[in-house]
Amino acid sequence: MSNAPHLYQDLITLFNECFVDTYNTRLVKGGDEPIYLPADENRDYHAIYFAHGYYSSALHEISHWLIAGDERRKLEDFGYWYVPDGRTAEQQKVFEQVEVKPQAIEWVLSAAAGYRFHISADNLNGEATDASEFKQAVFSQVGIYSKQGLPERAEQLRKKLCGFYRTSDCIDIECFDFSSL
Repeated sequence: MSNAPHLYQDLITLFNECFVDTYNTRLVKGGDEPIYLPADENRDYHAIYFAHGYYSSALHEISHWLIAGDERRKLEDFGYWYVPDGRTAEQQKVFEQVEVKPQAIEWVLSAAAGYRFHISADNLNGEATDASEFKQAVFSQVGIYSKQGLPERAEQLRKKLCGFYRTSDCIDIECFDFSSL
């Protein structure tokens, strides 16, 4: 882990340095619920709002943006279906399928920042499920990214985080500890 403090203000600065000019997108500290809002008549930029100034929330919301394509970035919350905490086992399985790639990217970005990654099933009040398959799927996706590379924007931010936090530029799967999940 990095010895540098993990301040959400630094993450905002680093993200905005990478993407304000090229994608007209800003990372913004939000309130209770994170949300992505495309530019509209009230705001001339796209905004990724993360919850309560939590560094991990910012990394997670950024990860969704990093894998969203051009069309999804035109939609509120990228047009994804979302059922809040309290999901059934079936709803949880669908949630986990959608979360594999963003959480894999979040883990890679967390490593680049020297920040501990915590997998999130985000269903504390829902039906109990076994998260082992989900954890394995996220770990496997990190392995795919380590072999094939990250999407371009994710790689750009990863390198920026590595430079700022002075962490290893390693993205090899051996750099990731499955048992930490």
